[in-house]
Amino acid sequence: MSQQPDTQAVKDYLLGLQERICQKLEAVDGRASFIRDSWERPEGGGGISRVISEGGVFEKGGVNFSHVMGATMPASATAHRPHLAGAPWQAMGVSLVMHPENPFVPTSHANVRFFIATPKDGEPVYWFGGGYDLTPYYGFDEDCIHWHRTAHDACQPFGEDVYPTFKQWCDEYFYLKHRQEPRGVGGLFFDDHNTGDFARDFAFMQAVGDSYIDAYEPVVRRRMSQPWTERERDFQLYRRGRYVEFNLVYDRGTLFGLQSGGRTESILMSLPPLVRWDYSRQPEPGSDEARLTDYFLTGRDWLAGTDLEGIDE
Repeated sequence: MSQQPDTQAVKDYLLGLQERICQKLEAVDGRASFIRDSWERPEGGGGISRVISEGGVFEKGGVNFSHVMGATMPASATAHRPHLAGAPWQAMGVSLVMHPENPFVPTSHANVRFFIATPKDGEPVYWFGGGYDLTPYYGFDEDCIHWHRTAHDACQPFGEDVYPTFKQWCDEYFYLKHRQEPRGVGGLFFDDHNTGDFARDFAFMQAVGDSYIDAYEPVVRRRMSQPWTERERDFQLYRRGRYVEFNLVYDRGTLFGLQSGGRTESILMSLPPLVRWDYSRQPEPGSDEARLTDYFLTGRDWLAGTDLEGIDE
């Protein structure tokens, strides 16, 4: 049954999600803690940035909550919704990026968000968005399968077509057109999600948000003690450049934040602390580095041929 949007319930959930994820990641890291930085936005709203750095596992990471508002929708949000131009709006969400130091541990990104706008002559218009994606530097099949199986299971209660639809959307969204390659091995991505049933839409956002740590923590624990050399570290820093390029050129959240007068420190929290660009660098054919793009970054169906029923990891 359809319901009126409950903005406070969404906010309460997001604040709780931020806290739970930080607690889990601190336990994995074992050395560093998230610092807490509350901030206010002059135009309306504010947020809480939680940042970890120089840890036992995570070189840098952030888990941000924001709740911002304004009198007029930013251009990035009205490009496909011209009828909302001039409408007052609220946006809230949790967005995170974790950059491990060990090159064998993938970078991960997750985001769940809620927008609501109130046209002068009409009912409130809301939509949910979010998802998560994995960016390995040295890939492992079992990690990719676990990541996607967790995403699949989170989507399953909402329909058989949900995971394949949002998996494909993720592959298409996190794609560097100027490089002609995916950013990582994908996951889930959805936006403009409004079925007309607020309770169900909210439940789906929660399922995605809650499953992120289930997808990522086992992968981190599996790889965090794997020995690495300067060769792997050098390649990791080079590949991080792709991450930066995507976030600064294509990422909707970055564009929305900057266009809406958001807090720059929080918006650019997703960037890694160290990165390098090399001119026309090509990995040695047949190497582990070449395997990243030749095998892992191909938009493949990681669950093809796997048994999705009754598997206990």
